[in-house]
Amino acid sequence: MRTTVRLDEGLLTRAKAEARRRGTTLTSLIERGLRLVLAAPDGAVRRRLVKLPVSRASGGLQPGVTLDDTSALLDRLDGLP
Repeated sequence: MRTTVRLDEGLLTRAKAEARRRGTTLTSLIERGLRLVLAAPDGAVRRRLVKLPVSRASGGLQPGVTLDDTSALLDRLDGLP
């Protein structure tokens, strides 16, 4: 079916570039996006569960650093004494 859709010029430019990057057509990209939106309950997008890596490093914090004092921690990150 053929239809006319009005899109913001910037959005259209980005969508065309994304379609080229994916090696697909603009129509296919729009159809896929609509299917994703319509399949999600109440506009929620389903996301894959991400397993975060666990550090095996040892040593702990540097001397004088406490995670309970955020302003001192930020000063330390900025290189202040």
